[in-house]
Amino acid sequence: MNILGISGTPRKGGNSEILLNAALEPFDEAKWTIRKILLSDVKIEPCTGCETCVGRNECHISDDMGKIYEAYNWCDAVIISSPAYYRNVPAQLKAVIDRTFAMKDHPLKGKLGGTISVGRSTSGGGQTNVLNAIHNFYLSSGMLCVPGELNGVTASADKPGDILTQPHRLEQARILGRNIISYCR
Repeated sequence: MNILGISGTPRKGGNSEILLNAALEPFDEAKWTIRKILLSDVKIEPCTGCETCVGRNECHISDDMGKIYEAYNWCDAVIISSPAYYRNVPAQLKAVIDRTFAMKDHPLKGKLGGTISVGRSTSGGGQTNVLNAIHNFYLSSGMLCVPGELNGVTASADKPGDILTQPHRLEQARILGRNIISYCR
């Protein structure tokens, strides 16, 4: 089985990336093949709304989105982790979500998706908005949303690495991974 992890943060090594790594640990233990895409390492242009993709099943923009299209076809499940930027997903992740529209063959349909969100504060940090945005993307793609202990995984952390002092949140990410494995069985 194949799992795709997408870190939606433009900040390399950020808290949401750390939680993604924790969520992927059970897949390693279960001997799944893991592919991780860090949006901090790729260049994805925003959708221009030109609708060139309509009827073509591909976007005309030449960038790293092709790697993500290929990974969508390859994977059996997806986990997306994201920080909350101004109470929403960051622009880099929004571009990926928007550009997925070009894939008319719906390669994610019927696959499982898990979600992780990190914000600065415990109330009003935007984590729920981020979970909702990603879950909406999954549902619009025909995917099934897999919960952690409750809904997606949310955490509050500010500076890079802060999440490492929160073992309960790291375990929540692992639970999400284990739930996806269980649902796939």
